Amino acid sequence: MFVYLNIFATHNRAGEITYRQISGLTFEVTIITYTATGPGLCADRPELDIMWGDNTISTLPRVEEIQLPDYYKRNKYLGVHTYMGPGLYSLVVEDPNRNLGVANIPNSVNTVFSISTTMYVNPEIGTNNTPVLTRAPLDKAAVGRLFVHNPGAFDVDGDSLAYRLTICRSDNGLPISGYTYPPASDTLYVDAYTGDFVWKNPTTVGVYNVAMIIEEWRKGVKIDEIIRDMQIQVFDDNNHPPEISAHDNICVEAGTQIRDTIVATDKDNNSITLSAVGAPFLLDPDNSGFSIIASALGLKKGLLIWNTSCANIRKQPYSVFIKATDNSEPVNLTFIKTINITIVGPAVENPIINSASNFISLGWDKNRCNNAIGYTIYRKITSAFFQHGDCQIGIPESLGYTKIAFVEGVNNNSYQDFDVAQGFDYCYRICTVWDDKGEQLEGYASDEICITLKRGIPTITNVSVENTDENDGIIYVAWAKPKVEEIDSTATGPYQYVLYRSIGYVGQNLVEIKQLNDINDTIFIDSLLNTSNNVYSYKVEFYNNAVGNRFLIGTPDVASSLWLDIQLLENKNSLYFSKNVPWQNNLYSFYKYDNTNYNFIGSISNEVHFDDTHIVSGEKNCYYVESSGFYSSSEIINPILNKSQIKCVVNIDTFPPCPPILQVTSICDSAYNSVSWALSDTCTQDVVSYNLYYKPRINSDFTKITSTDKNEFKHIPIISLAGCYYVNTVDFYGNMSENSNVVCVDNCTYYRLPNVFSPNGDGINDFYEPIKPYYFVEKIDMKIFNRWGDLIFETSDPDIRWDGKYSHNKKPVADGVYFYRCDVYEQRLTGIEIRHLEGFIHVFASNDYKNTISE
Repeated sequence: MFVYLNIFATHNRAGEITYRQISGLTFEVTIITYTATGPGLCADRPELDIMWGDNTISTLPRVEEIQLPDYYKRNKYLGVHTYMGPGLYSLVVEDPNRNLGVANIPNSVNTVFSISTTMYVNPEIGTNNTPVLTRAPLDKAAVGRLFVHNPGAFDVDGDSLAYRLTICRSDNGLPISGYTYPPASDTLYVDAYTGDFVWKNPTTVGVYNVAMIIEEWRKGVKIDEIIRDMQIQVFDDNNHPPEISAHDNICVEAGTQIRDTIVATDKDNNSITLSAVGAPFLLDPDNSGFSIIASALGLKKGLLIWNTSCANIRKQPYSVFIKATDNSEPVNLTFIKTINITIVGPAVENPIINSASNFISLGWDKNRCNNAIGYTIYRKITSAFFQHGDCQIGIPESLGYTKIAFVEGVNNNSYQDFDVAQGFDYCYRICTVWDDKGEQLEGYASDEICITLKRGIPTITNVSVENTDENDGIIYVAWAKPKVEEIDSTATGPYQYVLYRSIGYVGQNLVEIKQLNDINDTIFIDSLLNTSNNVYSYKVEFYNNAVGNRFLIGTPDVASSLWLDIQLLENKNSLYFSKNVPWQNNLYSFYKYDNTNYNFIGSISNEVHFDDTHIVSGEKNCYYVESSGFYSSSEIINPILNKSQIKCVVNIDTFPPCPPILQVTSICDSAYNSVSWALSDTCTQDVVSYNLYYKPRINSDFTKITSTDKNEFKHIPIISLAGCYYVNTVDFYGNMSENSNVVCVDNCTYYRLPNVFSPNGDGINDFYEPIKPYYFVEKIDMKIFNRWGDLIFETSDPDIRWDGKYSHNKKPVADGVYFYRCDVYEQRLTGIEIRHLEGFIHVFASNDYKNTISE
């Protein structure tokens, strides 16, 4: 049976909303409020309403009630909610009144108390939980004394947190009109990194409320934010807050025991209470702790201990919040210090390096942390001194190293680098890598290891395609004559070059093709080749060719021809190249045929491809690329120039246009959906039309509702505004894009009930009806009760039209307050859903009452 509820001000002082993700779209939400319990206050809230941000409201029960000193009470409410799909949702809790006498909020006792949390529900970001706030949002300060408060936010997911000051909220989560920040003699701010609320210094006695936004970020995307409302009482007192001496940041290698002494002092010689909360104690309680090691008047020392492990490695620091409170009368003042602890992955140990003529081998000890996922290899030419700091991970970009490889797997502790040229000093550093919420996180860098890759003898310089043909292809091959000091001292001559050729890049099937007996003969023109379809590689061996004393001198390298490949893309050709050469190339120049000559169209240095955007569909385009390179020796020809084969393609547009980005906005007051879409500037060149698809419910099928050359559409659904949409594009050649993102909108909440009506027979407001217009309501189950819980009226008609009379005898009800419960059956995205409404109706039947209806 319904019991009539008296309404009193709840005198809210502070609070916040947090959540925990149970499964994909289901969340457990916790509401924490702090309310006044002083003499004469009978305010209480055994349950609170929460707006979920998806046009639904639930009533959550109080599950915990804790009485606190100074007439405070901590209330905890708990509830579970499942969303229909991904989206951005704002959770809002409102209560009619704040406490009386808040100095910076006009008429605070009659100002709505509002807290909110915004969540981004998206399966692509993974499981997420809001930070846990370990410090209560109630504190005390003194006039003229520095005040610092920290919410003690700890994020179990290891996401980044950011903080900022904001205005306290009122009706509909909007900033309070007339709100002012508390007065300060110097400054008032929130540290964006640590979350410290700093008030330097309070100037006026009183009670003040401030609000802080705590943002949670993952991979550069903000995934939620909490608006926390807190209250501070300022007293006029000669007492000084304690001071804390401790590190701001601690960075250690995983496996290190942290032993950090924290010293709190009080200039008034008051005794001090020293405590610590934070991530290590919540995540790793068996291996962490905080204890008092020394105590005297005006002094307290604590010892923070944490036996770290490889499981603690992550980018986001672990925050520990140290709180020192003096035991002074009548006011206890507090100071909070934040220590950020970063656990860094161990460095690779015992790196070794060896070289062959055309590659360099690296090896190292397996990292002692088995949760590592692999290793990154960095390389540069010539050495660079670097000693990492305690908080410095990876390789600074300023050192000039290039990341050349990732070796996957903690047990794979070797690497061979074939992308090297002879005659250069190569230096390497290795970093172990861990997975940090889908991103690679490097530990400390290894020591540097260096080696010189000696160039082969003889030194090959050219493998250049001079004619492209399937049968009559020609390649120009050249090498440098060995220097006297490079020739073995036992060699007497005569000398001989032996030239080998293979199809492919690395000389896997070398066949002898020529012997040259003149040491000055360092050029060979290789002909009758299929240079249209094959890459060719060459090796030149140098022999002491004396009778009875023939032997190989030096170790030659293999060099391949330069191969050009073309990827046909929409409105452009991407030109790629590949090669295997022992010298260093630093420039690639591209040439295109114009029906008469090959003309230069551009060059690149480090990139792997070049894009030609001057393309006409149906035309034939022919290209070649020329590389420019060098050896470190000044005695070798420079630049070393080599051409690729000629490659031709015919461009036919078979590429679909880009899919657009779709947006849908429900225009509730006009009962239509505004659907719009957009393409990036590079995707609009040949788009001629758009196809828009729609389905009214999640489990129904999409149908095309329009084809248009516009990028917007006004859709007026028949059943309800709820529905899902996607769009695709069609280009001039009839190619259709992939479908855009699917956007679903739920029905607007139209059905609202007034709280006043006057059935006095004057023809104005004589019937209790919903506020009009309303749409898409199938039926209702409306029941109205008197204050003793007796049912006096019920109907299933959405128009209601209660005339203010008892159902059973048709007699008018007395003026007063009545209670209703109404289940509204609405058309929504999943079909017919029930939305529960309840509230009060004020009946005024007197003729001298001025009829007014308010929502």
